[in-house]
Amino acid sequence: MRWSGLILAAALLAAAPFVISPYNLSLLGRFLALAILGLGIAIVWGYAGILSLGQGVFFGLGGYALAMHLKLVADGFPDFMVWNGVESLPWWWTPFSNPGFALAMVVVAPTAVAVFLGVLFFRRRVTGVYIALITQALALAFATLLISQQGSTGGFNGLTNFNTFLGMKLSAPHIRLALYGVTAAFLVSGFLAMRWMTGTHFGKMLVAIRDGENRVRFLGYDPSLYKTAAFGISALLAGVSGALFTLHLGVISPAMVGVLPSIEMVIGVAIGGREALGGAVFGTVFMNILKDRVSSAFPNAWLYVVGAMFVLVVIALPRGFAGLAETAAASRLRALGRLRGKSAPLARKAVAVEVAEGAVTVERGD
Repeated sequence: MRWSGLILAAALLAAAPFVISPYNLSLLGRFLALAILGLGIAIVWGYAGILSLGQGVFFGLGGYALAMHLKLVADGFPDFMVWNGVESLPWWWTPFSNPGFALAMVVVAPTAVAVFLGVLFFRRRVTGVYIALITQALALAFATLLISQQGSTGGFNGLTNFNTFLGMKLSAPHIRLALYGVTAAFLVSGFLAMRWMTGTHFGKMLVAIRDGENRVRFLGYDPSLYKTAAFGISALLAGVSGALFTLHLGVISPAMVGVLPSIEMVIGVAIGGREALGGAVFGTVFMNILKDRVSSAFPNAWLYVVGAMFVLVVIALPRGFAGLAETAAASRLRALGRLRGKSAPLARKAVAVEVAEGAVTVERGD
């Protein structure tokens, strides 16, 4: 995305509160939160070539870390623990009563888990489809664990019924507006940070590893370090996305972090263009808007729609909408180049005629 495109996007985000309803603004805030996760997928998949189908794990870790604090503030002792016969607060819940600790864990927990997994995967040179399968299995295991530990995690219902954060009522109109602004600011900041990073030596190394990992290794670099770092960065963005999404929606549950949500996250980035940060953001927002509209009108049709879109992208648009836009721009530049090439001789003839009409004797040339 060029600077003009970024400025236009920022202007549209700033204008949104004035032109759409509060309900739609809340929806847009959720979609922008998910777009932050899309940036991470673009880094780990589009630039590093690591197809992770388990981003829901990191998204869930960030969401649950903040939701645990919100639940403790709301209830003191979570109501679902009372219903399940739990008599005392589990020791690992206690630190989350501190908002600073909870906010730190939004970033630290998913990043630490991703780095740990990255060391296990990439040191052993696990690549390709094996990474996709393992991360998908991790998403399934994570969702299953959350459901099975109902007395500690809220089970299938997740963590709900919280409405304040740092003393602010989340349902208040001005707080909803501020939350939208914070989410948009995080998205723009994340985009600028990732854009800067992809232009550094680190970003260029990720692309080199994606296109030829063995060649990079033979040149004396350790690809596992770069891939682990990229995996950790994508998890960090996913954790922030999960926390912001939880604030917008007011709930976090296993249904949001399992296999299907993780696959939808990847499909959204693929539709927009996994090798372009702007494409990843656009694709994530576009797919979630479409999901909201289709699911509202035809509740059972969404899975067919998303499957059809993915097949279309794989067959016809492997680089997504961003690749289509780049191709169109390149074609336009070539057409302008040909037009300029043809207009040059005509311009020289026009000059010769004008001089001749001025009663100056010249020899007409091409």
